Amino acid sequence: MLFDTHLHLDLFTEPKKLIEAIENQKIYTIAVTNLPQVFLNTQKLCEGLKYIRPALGYHPELAFKFSNQFDLFLELIDQTRYIGEIGLDNQRKTIEDFISQKKIFENIISVCRDRKDKILTVHSRKAEKEVISIIGNNFPGKIILHWYSGSLNYLENALSYGYYFSVNSAMLQSKNGINIIKTIPLNRLLLESDSPFVGVDRKSIIPYDMRSVISNISNIKQLSISEIEDALHQNFRNLIL
Repeated sequence: MLFDTHLHLDLFTEPKKLIEAIENQKIYTIAVTNLPQVFLNTQKLCEGLKYIRPALGYHPELAFKFSNQFDLFLELIDQTRYIGEIGLDNQRKTIEDFISQKKIFENIISVCRDRKDKILTVHSRKAEKEVISIIGNNFPGKIILHWYSGSLNYLENALSYGYYFSVNSAMLQSKNGINIIKTIPLNRLLLESDSPFVGVDRKSIIPYDMRSVISNISNIKQLSISEIEDALHQNFRNLIL
């Protein structure tokens, strides 16, 4: 069983070809979106599919410009269990931008906490401390920190709160990424492509070779591929159950 917890389906030039490939290969996929208005199109693309689920998103890098879409987010939140991409991004952002992001993110976490069963895929670039603080401990749903790049101290905090971490092929290209993967316990690891931002262009049919990432994780963890596969499969089951 292969899976992808973070794919931007709507950003591909020919999403229907990608959908066909994912369904044929039986890759369980969370199709994240960047704004509430985009979710509607992705939801329509995913109608009747077995392996792809649409996620309602509000990307932090768009939150300031599109702060007027929060009411639409609230209208749509009960139409899916999956929430993402959401979070905070403080890389070269103005104070005004980051304050707006935080307000929206805090509100999203609040309404998701009330629902209790949501699965969140969360962006945290240059804002790991704030993200973890806002979500906190004992969140009643499931948290995935997507493409984590922060300090190991904050990583340990997130682990103590029960969060998962989704890793991609780009993380295998840096010492920091490899060190983060090495540090994450096997029972908290998940896979993601973050395509089309990682590994391929928007015309590609297949996001990337999941098995090559599994093989690299096997080398990093010094465990057999079958041990890694078994753990990843169990983690994904634990996530969605």
